[in-house]
Amino acid sequence: MTAHRRPAKAFEDTAFMRSPAARPLRILSEYLEPHDRLERLKVRSTVLFLGSARIDPRDRKNPLTRYYWEAEELAFRIARWAIPLRPKGKNFVVCTGAGPGIMEAANRGAARAGGKSIGMNIALPHEQAPNRFVSPELSFIFHYFFMRKFFLISRARAVVAFPGGFGTLDEFFEMMTLVQNGKIARRDVAIFLYGEEYWRNVLDLKALVGAGTIAAGDARLFRRVSDPKTAFDQMKKTLTPFLDGEKGAPLPSRLLL
Repeated sequence: MTAHRRPAKAFEDTAFMRSPAARPLRILSEYLEPHDRLERLKVRSTVLFLGSARIDPRDRKNPLTRYYWEAEELAFRIARWAIPLRPKGKNFVVCTGAGPGIMEAANRGAARAGGKSIGMNIALPHEQAPNRFVSPELSFIFHYFFMRKFFLISRARAVVAFPGGFGTLDEFFEMMTLVQNGKIARRDVAIFLYGEEYWRNVLDLKALVGAGTIAAGDARLFRRVSDPKTAFDQMKKTLTPFLDGEKGAPLPSRLLL
């Protein structure tokens, strides 16, 4: 008699796990694994940096290059300030999309301060490797854009959007929409646009207010800043009330999703 081959368990069946039928399991795994890791590593809250992946710090002819170094300096100041705020975990951790450009700059600044930083990468047809400044234990790779967005936003106490393109605009307006519609309380997150000259040319929110497609108050959901010191001072002032006075630790974020 020939021995019967033992069938594979469903979760060990690679062909099934990659099939359309198992899509809900793949989505769930992209929620559970990052959540579990962030909890184990006690990441309580983050400061999210958005911005172009195309800004090369070596390109001295590009007028946007200065934003790379300003993002690096701002992340350095944030990480240096946040490092002592750790009685119960990591607080106001610098978080990026893990790519080059502004994202690399922010991870680089946190590393210069001696701090950990998060990189949430996305699998693309042309593979994008995490930049070398992301802390290895806080390096993530996502297949689904919407799940990556959830984790970029869910623990953020502050968001700073540097000059960028479609991806930056998409992530910035995702945050604006969540706040506008009460999925995130306005008091729970501070939103900054960095680089007034750039954003003044790119975003004409007065036109939206004039057309009646957004309320006048919606155009005041964020602040404009243009230098690392001012940005840090405003961010520190905004983040300090999130500290739990009795325990000395930041209160966890409350994303209502």
